[in-house]
Amino acid sequence: MTDTTARVLQLLGLLQSRTLWTAQELAGRLGVTTRSVRRDVERLRGLGYPVRASRGAGGGYQLGPGRALPPLLLDPEEAVAVAVCLRLAAGGTVAGVDEAAVRALAKLDQVLPPRLRAHVTAVQESTVAIEGFSAGVDPDTLLTLARACRDLEMVRFDYTDRAGQPSERRVEPYRLVALGRRWYLLAFDPDRADWRSFRLDRMARAQGRGWRFTPREAPDAAEYVQRSVQQAPYREVATVLVGMPAAELAERVPPTAGRVRAVDDTTSELVTGAMDLRWAAAHLAMLDAPVTVLDPPELRQVMADLGQALLRASASTSPRASTT
Repeated sequence: MTDTTARVLQLLGLLQSRTLWTAQELAGRLGVTTRSVRRDVERLRGLGYPVRASRGAGGGYQLGPGRALPPLLLDPEEAVAVAVCLRLAAGGTVAGVDEAAVRALAKLDQVLPPRLRAHVTAVQESTVAIEGFSAGVDPDTLLTLARACRDLEMVRFDYTDRAGQPSERRVEPYRLVALGRRWYLLAFDPDRADWRSFRLDRMARAQGRGWRFTPREAPDAAEYVQRSVQQAPYREVATVLVGMPAAELAERVPPTAGRVRAVDDTTSELVTGAMDLRWAAAHLAMLDAPVTVLDPPELRQVMADLGQALLRASASTSPRASTT
């Protein structure tokens, strides 16, 4: 990087950090003459940055509306990728960087041209993040669905369900939800006259259909998807009280395994699913905390039977031990 290039980038950073700078202030910060500042401003304009200049008292240099990056620096997929990462971090899902991510999002919005800003806004407004998200996502699919959520446009895609059955779906998209290691779409399926959640990694050939739809009264996206992931695949759903603060319990129970709600400072409600109540009982026992079964009542007997089995196992003497 030449000294001139480094200085131009430094000038850009200064213009982004404050609304208005006089030529003398910029010259002092950059250690050059005001004539050099004028030349560097022209270089920025040549790269696509609309730097405005005003004369007289109170005048100076500032970045104008529609502040644009050179097209080669951020293509649409890169803009979407950056926006997704910053959006999740700004929401607190990446510990310790949420405030920095908010500032970075603000700077990104300042310098993106209108075309890319529309893409980024579509992702930000159409995404709900639930703690624990860490997966990648196909930018084309994400962008297609985010646009459709924003523009109220019907989409179609090929879909393979959890049983491996393929189908073609036509839906009204509502929100994108990041949960655990997966991305989901909450949408209304007019062919089935009901709301559905779809995993993005099970989609293929997602595309807008060009047909607008009238928005319906929708369920809470995060709650709906979380409930469908935690309960729908299982034959049994259990609701219990756990003698543990919600924050501590949430660290032990991932969002894909159960929904945690604080009852008070020392007690939490846990809703979880299982294919068999015996598996639910075993996992609850592993929490090593007081558990009160609310539903189903049969789980109480299953947990009692498990406790008796564990007591018998702990009291039994192995053949090797009896011969010593």
